[in-house]
Amino acid sequence: MPYSSEPKLISGNANMPLASSIARRMSMHRGVQVSLCDARIERFNDQEIFVEVYENVRGEDMFIIQPTSNPANDNLMELLIMADALRRSSAQRITAVIPYFGYARQDRRSKARTPISAKLVANMIATAGIERVLTMDLHAAQIQGFFDIPVDNLYASPVFALDIMTQFKGSMDDLMVISPDVGGVGRARELAKRITAPLAIVDKRREKAGEIAEMIVIGDVTDKKCIIVDDMCDTAGTLCKAAEVLLENGASEVHAYISHGVMSGPAVERVTKSVMKSLVLTDTIQPTEAVMSASNIRIIPTAPIFAQAILNIWSGTSVSSLFETSTLEHIYEGQLFR
Repeated sequence: MPYSSEPKLISGNANMPLASSIARRMSMHRGVQVSLCDARIERFNDQEIFVEVYENVRGEDMFIIQPTSNPANDNLMELLIMADALRRSSAQRITAVIPYFGYARQDRRSKARTPISAKLVANMIATAGIERVLTMDLHAAQIQGFFDIPVDNLYASPVFALDIMTQFKGSMDDLMVISPDVGGVGRARELAKRITAPLAIVDKRREKAGEIAEMIVIGDVTDKKCIIVDDMCDTAGTLCKAAEVLLENGASEVHAYISHGVMSGPAVERVTKSVMKSLVLTDTIQPTEAVMSASNIRIIPTAPIFAQAILNIWSGTSVSSLFETSTLEHIYEGQLFR
């Protein structure tokens, strides 16, 4: 049973446009106005974060919308402090909606004397009073096990599949899904299965960190429209190099579908000058002006799927139903892919 008459949303500063879009979608679903809670999140002169919630949240089912993207530390602290403010204000339940979960790349000890920062962040989130986490495309599936609270991990692949079936209508038989490394094969296989396409792998071998020594294509990509799929694009070096290697191996064109557009440093410039025909990102991380204005980068929305997931959590119904393409077709209504 729901905790209160309506779910309540509050947003930090990390991605206010996405939070507002989620509130609008929930208003459409519910037939009543769902607004973001009135609050202020400010910095003292020494950059300490201060949060004040202006609305009564006693006994409410609260959802904090806050990706922990760049600046990761500031956005993470905002999330934790908002949770503490809500907990001390007697909120009934607090769910953290973290569209992009930062520190996820530090999910294991890759060498001696290194941290497992993803586990540390999980501990901090639970200690702050958050009782459930809703996120999308965790970098590593085992991060769900770092939490002692429920974690709902949504997938971008069903949304990507809907977009691909619209964008490549009439040429689906020419498609091939590409994993940019061996570790991402599971993610690529999931998308390939949804669109009934074959799978290939770009195997990269590094001489040292930050440098790619060699890339080898495992699979025949001759005359194929290749779709690279990955969970994040940071500096875009690997992505652009993989596109070049695919064309060298006979691919007719290369596109990429990436869940989280970190897009730091020279990423936008690299993508703009690359051989890729298009790069599709979600809006889990707020796109910069440079990303929005790039000619070959396109953004698809995640507000519909997050809005429905929040409503399902609030009402105690299944979140896993959102993994099905048939469910998402109804949610997205075929209007957002063009």
